Amino acid sequence: MTSGPGQTEAAIAARRQQTKDKITRVEKAIGQLRRERGRLAVRAIADRADVSATFLYENPDARALVQQAVTDSKSRHDRRTGEKHEQIEASWRERALNAEAELSRTQNEVLVQRQRIGELMGQLRDIDQMVPGESVQQLTTANTTLKRRLQQVTQEHRKLQERLEGARTNLRFADKRIADLEAQVLELQQTVPVGARQ
Repeated sequence: MTSGPGQTEAAIAARRQQTKDKITRVEKAIGQLRRERGRLAVRAIADRADVSATFLYENPDARALVQQAVTDSKSRHDRRTGEKHEQIEASWRERALNAEAELSRTQNEVLVQRQRIGELMGQLRDIDQMVPGESVQQLTTANTTLKRRLQQVTQEHRKLQERLEGARTNLRFADKRIADLEAQVLELQQTVPVGARQ
């Protein structure tokens, strides 16, 4: 039994039609995965299109479709990751700057209060030597009030110092998290087959 030229042409035409059908299924699978925000990888596309991964690598049209889809997906993912990273970094940077500004203001306030207390203590000593007891009592009360205020300002200073340290710790954590995410992106890029990266 030999096959004639008609049978060979029919087999070739059938094979071409099967290839076209597979390409169409691959295109649909890519579209579905994009709409579902699914992972665009060779295995996922092959499973969804019900074709073999070998077909996706060996057929030039299928390979081009998959490479384009994977590249587009990665660039979208990289943009989203970059934008998210910038938002997080800006937020923590602003918090750290606010905390540092508040700490600086509090330190200046503490310095002013200490100078004022020093001046009043000097005046109190001077007055104590030349004024009757009632005036001394008023100055002592003012001095006590100022000491309380200094304690309050010192406590505020301590709290702000802790907030600044917390903001710095969070910024370091965010930087480490970003570095980890960048490393993961690099690892994912390296795991993509050489044919799929072109």
